[in-house]
Amino acid sequence: MAPTPTERARGVRCVVLDVDGVMTDGRLYLGPDGVEWKAVHVRDGFGIKLLLGAGFEVAVISGRPAEGIAERLAFLGIRRCWFNVDDKVEAFETLRDQLRLEDREFAVMGDDVPDLPLLRRAGLAMTVADAHPSVIAAAHWTSRFGGGQGAVREAADLLLAVRERP
Repeated sequence: MAPTPTERARGVRCVVLDVDGVMTDGRLYLGPDGVEWKAVHVRDGFGIKLLLGAGFEVAVISGRPAEGIAERLAFLGIRRCWFNVDDKVEAFETLRDQLRLEDREFAVMGDDVPDLPLLRRAGLAMTVADAHPSVIAAAHWTSRFGGGQGAVREAADLLLAVRERP
């Protein structure tokens, strides 16, 4: 029988997050001169702080540039970030090698087709409620919340609850 999401969560040591559609609602607000604005949820940020405080590694792998987001992530304490990457698997393997972890020790949270290769490798594949149907089908766990609406915090709560049990 396949392990439950809770059983999978017990072995997680690193959480990898996508940005657009996971930490944000996926919308881009475009201003003059091509300036992009994105909104993040404060609860997601607090969830990240809780994960880091509990000893989890947290990393970001995103296929888009990150001018405004990078500052927010640094403020939260995330030090391992890859932005504007075409090959998320290559970034993941670099992270895995840096941390000397196995694929099963990663939780990955994504929302769209470019995230599927990482989700398929992760010990715990997580997604948001408004993810692409192919991602929901591949995920071990789906948040009740959409991207940028507290889904990362809900995922953090799951991982922290498992970690706190004897």
